[in-house]
Amino acid sequence: MQYDRTAAAITGSRADAGRPRLLDEVRRRLRAKHYSLRTEQAYLYWIRRYIHANTMRHPREMGGMEVERFLSDLARRDRVAASTQNQALSALLFLYREVLALDLPWMENVVRAKRAPRLPVVLSRAETLALLHHLAGREALMAGLLYGSGLRLMECLRLRVKDVDMARGEITIREGKGGKDRKTVLPRTLRAALQAQLDGVRVLHARDLEAGFGAVSMPGALARKYRNAERDLGWQYVFPAARRACDPLDGREKRHHADESGLQRAVRAAARRAGIDKPASPHTLRHCFATHLLENGADIRTVQELLGHKDVCTTQVYTHVLNRGAGGVLSPLDR
Repeated sequence: MQYDRTAAAITGSRADAGRPRLLDEVRRRLRAKHYSLRTEQAYLYWIRRYIHANTMRHPREMGGMEVERFLSDLARRDRVAASTQNQALSALLFLYREVLALDLPWMENVVRAKRAPRLPVVLSRAETLALLHHLAGREALMAGLLYGSGLRLMECLRLRVKDVDMARGEITIREGKGGKDRKTVLPRTLRAALQAQLDGVRVLHARDLEAGFGAVSMPGALARKYRNAERDLGWQYVFPAARRACDPLDGREKRHHADESGLQRAVRAAARRAGIDKPASPHTLRHCFATHLLENGADIRTVQELLGHKDVCTTQVYTHVLNRGAGGVLSPLDR
């Protein structure tokens, strides 16, 4: 019986009237602090998993020992990556500090897992062109932007019509990683295909408006500040989804952007058809963008700005191709 009452207070199945349920309060606090929907989903997942791992005890009844055991089990039993373990820790710290308003001494002693340095997977120029050659249609255009402009996968999918400047040959990335805006290059070879894509978006949006829809999700409070902007063509996604869907934030039917899994599957299939044995993914094309620019003699600071890196040390990982490491040393056997 006590188990049922605790579960109800957490999940909301039979919570007391007027009493905020734990996961609802977590969701409310995340949205009040403008966390992304993906972060919200990830934090809720880890909080649920933490509670279920401790036989549905309320987090107020637990502390540092339970958190440390939960994180240790993730590393030892589930063998998750350090980044995954740190994400789980961030979710639990948010729960205790921001939702339960508990700042306990053990919080300062929790040690984050240390990520081992890894070199990015980079394709040669020939491999990159072969991969792109085995893509077609919208997937070919999206992959071309990842490689030609250095976009992250979700930056490409969340691209809005208004942020593509054909005249200046620029793409503006809004609220990229870390919430930063930046500008990057628009490849000349993609302008015709991109213009055709924008023309298709215009036609699709006109049909949505005729059907009484046409709204798109807006960042922050812009939907309230500019009430008609959500129906403007400029705010529509460059790569819209094939079907409209309910917005999880307000429940209204809107046109979202395309799902990332489609491009991920297309890139993996193209790599197989091209005979590429490396584990290529859409993000690999961003690594190729940076590496090939540096090979061409581009300034590392310029590459840093195009990639949107906060610190140039992050960009320096791509200098392994500049004849400074194993590739720049002549083996004694060859001598």
